[in-house]
Amino acid sequence: MQKSSSVTFIVITLFSVITLLIGCKPQEGKTEEQASSNALIHETSPYLLQHAHNPVDWVPWSEKALAEAQKQDKLIVVSIGYSSCHWCHVMEEESFEDTEVARLMNENFISIKVDREERPDVDQVYMTAVQLMTGSGGWPLNVILLPNGKPLYGGTYHTKSQWLEVLSEVNKKYRNDKKGAEEYANKVAQGISEVNYIPSSIKESDLQPEILTRAISNWKTLWDMEEGGNLGKQKFIIPVNLMFLLEYAKLTEDLEADVFVENTLNKVLQGGIYDHIGGGFFRYSTDPKWKVPHFEKMLYDNAQLLSLYSKAYAVYKEPAYKRVVLETIEFLNREMKSPEGGYYAAIDADSEGEEGTYYTWKKDELQAILGNEYELFTSYYSIKNSAAWEKDRYVLHKTETDRDFAKKNEITDSQLQSYLKNWQLILLKQRQERVHPRVDDKIITSWNALLINGFLDAYRVFGNQEFLSDAQSTFEFLIQNAYKESKLVHSYKLGSTRQEGFLEDYAFLANASLELYEITLDTKYLEFSSELTEYAQANFDDPESDMFRYNEQASLIAKIIKTDDGVLPSPNAMMAENFIRLGHLQYNTDYLDKSRRMVSLMVNPMQEAAGNYAKWTSLLQEHTYPFYEIVVVGANAKELLSALHSEYIPNALLAGSTNASDLPLFEDRYVEGETYIYVCFNYTCKLPVKTVTEALQQLQDFQVY
Repeated sequence: MQKSSSVTFIVITLFSVITLLIGCKPQEGKTEEQASSNALIHETSPYLLQHAHNPVDWVPWSEKALAEAQKQDKLIVVSIGYSSCHWCHVMEEESFEDTEVARLMNENFISIKVDREERPDVDQVYMTAVQLMTGSGGWPLNVILLPNGKPLYGGTYHTKSQWLEVLSEVNKKYRNDKKGAEEYANKVAQGISEVNYIPSSIKESDLQPEILTRAISNWKTLWDMEEGGNLGKQKFIIPVNLMFLLEYAKLTEDLEADVFVENTLNKVLQGGIYDHIGGGFFRYSTDPKWKVPHFEKMLYDNAQLLSLYSKAYAVYKEPAYKRVVLETIEFLNREMKSPEGGYYAAIDADSEGEEGTYYTWKKDELQAILGNEYELFTSYYSIKNSAAWEKDRYVLHKTETDRDFAKKNEITDSQLQSYLKNWQLILLKQRQERVHPRVDDKIITSWNALLINGFLDAYRVFGNQEFLSDAQSTFEFLIQNAYKESKLVHSYKLGSTRQEGFLEDYAFLANASLELYEITLDTKYLEFSSELTEYAQANFDDPESDMFRYNEQASLIAKIIKTDDGVLPSPNAMMAENFIRLGHLQYNTDYLDKSRRMVSLMVNPMQEAAGNYAKWTSLLQEHTYPFYEIVVVGANAKELLSALHSEYIPNALLAGSTNASDLPLFEDRYVEGETYIYVCFNYTCKLPVKTVTEALQQLQDFQVY
């Protein structure tokens, strides 16, 4: 914290003449759309293509662009965003389409546009810089760099007048005091490196359940027990947090955690953050009650929420959880699936120039569409004058459970479900006649890997064969299109020249491949997971930290060691999870030891901010509580495993084989004409049994719950 404060002090003193105002101002001198194009016209990213006709001479991120800045001794503007970012669009309209701004940028800077979803590494490095400089960050992310790539200035959204002032003042100060600018930029770059420093926290042998208990106790102070989620004015669902707490509550019988998780799941489904007409979840809620969302839909959210609500159904048996999984899968296949088979990155929040227009409703149009069911509909979805959002438009949301609503309105549960289905069909058809928000049609490997897991979790719980087929076809799409010469590409689009693959791509897809193996018992998935894990070990390993770098190549100003969760689980934590599972499957003690070392390094961060390290807390749980191997071997292994998968069994690896296998986990366990279930813990096994009921009883005897 002290280092962060000192960097912040430097930026304040160096650029005290610059005042950053976040509020909107009227547009000044906005020009008509330019007929000419810049270098972004050759890109395939929808976000970059949106800027291809700006008068700014944008170029994509490349070593060539950085070299050109050094050759011309020009500062570099790096502007980072993504296609569904509302304020990115606003800043483009106000500043980057303006000829006065473009003239200043073109004469004095090399201007680079970055799609953060294509280059999350570049985004992470300069987001860290801006957070060190200002204490916060966001998108659009705008940084000004020295010709060597080290950051001199950083901020987020600027009005045109602010941006002109920033550009002029920073360039002037650089020209007048290059030595001072370089000293400052070096300090920021050093700060970025120190953020990635991971001190040794604890001896591996000292991992104990009490560490997890303390971490959760500190985390509980942030929980909103009334409305769900973490306390705050805005709310994100953060599926990785809730999936861990679901396991933790089940394993430890922590009633408070159990109530918190179930209440959060219910409040989310009542709120407008869920699309009650078309299915799928929006990115986050702009209020504490989940009512009004930011209307963009991201693949990574919906992928993880499939897993969360499927697992939650296995625990709570709440019919609404099953319904939301089915509706979300239907939405994904209808609106986010490419004709080739992969799934797109995002759907924009805006249409017709305004946010939420596609998803919200006016009273008069609802009355005209629904006729005599209008009153019941408006009662169910809380449409009343006091709940209007903007311009007399309404966000559909609920304030009570379906059971309570049905009882109050003297209808049966089945009658209510019939009404809901009919309303969805009618309003979805009506909505599809509107101008659809833009779709970002990049196909991102790591996000699609999370979706494979989502499909598989839904298949485990509900047994729908189509979900398994969706998972397998998505996997095959990635292998055919994003896996070239034994290397993964992070972002795929037909015609794209992108070649970068990042740690999250290898870790997430290796994990998804393991999940496919567990369900199908096809060893090709196990072999591929091992192959990806070995590649990541060889090419991303960082011996200094005992973790893994985010980048394969050390081409940025600082290396990235991504340990915290964000909207995605930590890729290092996912690597550690893969080591546990492969270690048990292959009896690879090096993998098990590596996972334990990685978890031990994260003990202090977990205890201080468990909500930012939930994937690690899940791994700590696996290392400190009994971890079970449930192995099924024999001709009927698939059927018995399917029944076991439908149960919710935390802290366990399920594996099987229908025939004799050389894998250490199955050695000497195949008996011709029989199928046996082996329940083991810590190299100790119960006697083999033939039924799921007997196996579950053995788990209870091991005190699994």
